[in-house]
Amino acid sequence: MAKRNRLGMDIGTSNIKIFSESGDKYLNEKNIIAICGKIEGPPLCDPILPAARDIFAFGDEAYEMYEKAPSHIKVSYPVKNGAIADFDNMQTLFIKFINKILDNPSKLEPTDYYIAVPTDITEVEKRAFLELAKHPKAKAKKIYVINKPISDALGSGVEVNKAQGVMVCNIGADTTEISVISLGGIVLSKAVKFGGNRLDEAIIAAVKSEYKLVIGLKSAEMLKIKLGSAIMQDEIYETVTGRHMITGLPTRQAVSSTVIYNCLIDFINQIVDNIKAILERTPPELSADIIDTGIYLTGGSSGIKDMATLINNETDLHINIANNPSESVVRGIKKIIENPQYNEIAYIPKTNILD
Repeated sequence: MAKRNRLGMDIGTSNIKIFSESGDKYLNEKNIIAICGKIEGPPLCDPILPAARDIFAFGDEAYEMYEKAPSHIKVSYPVKNGAIADFDNMQTLFIKFINKILDNPSKLEPTDYYIAVPTDITEVEKRAFLELAKHPKAKAKKIYVINKPISDALGSGVEVNKAQGVMVCNIGADTTEISVISLGGIVLSKAVKFGGNRLDEAIIAAVKSEYKLVIGLKSAEMLKIKLGSAIMQDEIYETVTGRHMITGLPTRQAVSSTVIYNCLIDFINQIVDNIKAILERTPPELSADIIDTGIYLTGGSSGIKDMATLINNETDLHINIANNPSESVVRGIKKIIENPQYNEIAYIPKTNILD
């Protein structure tokens, strides 16, 4: 029997992750779009999706152009701090990514959408995520909402419907969300308004101060991955290319891991302090459970070296890191779609039922 048309979506600041039940496959690409500001000849107007005529590239292809494009091509992320900042571009990306994951997008049948949303955003911001799927080209039958920490825990291997307290810390691109869940619901949750992007910005500032070298966000991310650590390590170096502030010329520079550690540790300590703050507010019975279950660390920036070791040292709790932690949310959505026991986790807002 053919599978129903159901799509699960985690629309993040840095990446968008989609699960297609009919194709039983995932898409994980940069949530970024390149728009061409100058078009030669008559406009090619699409009456349903007019912005489509301006698209130069999207997803991973557009990311390759980031910080390299000429002035008439604008490359941007439509999601900021976990909320949609540019609805028109995100709407365009939404349709493009759906078409990309489907085997035959021209024959898209009415589809159920399962969209994970952060817990800390306003109702207006939450509604913006749902409005994406109401576009005529999406052919939405029903639109379900899932609280992101719940699907995050499910994707990390947690049985969320049990009467057992579990803490999940998702370190994303712009937001770090720390939650305590039990019985399929959120008991406590706190969002800290910084994540991997803030760490990249700190690295740019540190390299500029220490080496008088101006580097881009891509180079900063590379240094974070290769040299970043939550605990001081033996000093190593990584070569990066940038523009020297004094000569103005392109320059290669060996960057020390000590410089990177010193610029990141204050931000990393803020994450640890917020984890402690949530633990202090957790009811005693759930605290006892967390001693047994530990803390689940997810999100793209959770892979910083020794992050788990530092949190363990500061809390004396076991730290669980899921396989491919950046995709734990969308893998949790897959479980919700495919297992009837999780039906109540996904819900349809009263104002959002599509006839």
